[in-house]
Amino acid sequence: MKQNKYDDMQFFSAYEKMPRSVQGLDAAGEWHVLKTLLPDLKNKHVLDLGCGFGWHCRYARAQQAKSVIGVDISEKMLEKAQEKTDDPFISYLQIPIEDIQFSASQFDVVLSSLAIHYLQNFEALCKKVYTYLKPGGSFVFSVEHPIFTSRHEQDWYNDEQGNRLHWPVDHYQTEGMRETTFLTENVIKYHRTLSTYMNDLIQVGFTIRAVKEPMPSEEMIQTIPGMQDELRRPMFLMIVAEKK
Repeated sequence: MKQNKYDDMQFFSAYEKMPRSVQGLDAAGEWHVLKTLLPDLKNKHVLDLGCGFGWHCRYARAQQAKSVIGVDISEKMLEKAQEKTDDPFISYLQIPIEDIQFSASQFDVVLSSLAIHYLQNFEALCKKVYTYLKPGGSFVFSVEHPIFTSRHEQDWYNDEQGNRLHWPVDHYQTEGMRETTFLTENVIKYHRTLSTYMNDLIQVGFTIRAVKEPMPSEEMIQTIPGMQDELRRPMFLMIVAEKK
């Protein structure tokens, strides 16, 4: 199932008001960790899967990447990306991640930020990315953590006064579709376990170089209301895999 919520007017209107949409990478709670996992991008050919407004594409070029291709299913997202981009070495393609077709060994780095949990078949994506990477190339991605995605509700358990008591985890081993709420109702995500993420990568030939479950930066904890609660459970999972 190829979902394109971002071209829904109500959903997109809510998304473009989010801090990460307005302020860019510095307002993304996971960016301070993700950027440390990226390899040296100088003179590299980079593919960004689920590029959204193109923030990571422009960052890659600022790090002197030779070329960057950003892929996204959403016309509205790519319109914003084009508005913010003035660089002939960045190109954007409107296509579902599942349908990408590139040449073998075309890229040095494939990255994806918070998009893969919308894909039903992670193993199929791993096979494609492995083919498109040059030997020694890196696949760096972030997803919502399996502890976060295990339940349809994907929310805190509160007491009668609305205080957050704990983050419940249930049906963790039952992988598959979750109908949940993000900005609006009826958002489809796909839950898979931590071991599935890692084993799918290993089985297609990748070597796993790093696994991170990032916490908010100290600055965010001090300045953003409610951010302290993000220390109570992991929201994001990041993996760096290398083509042998």
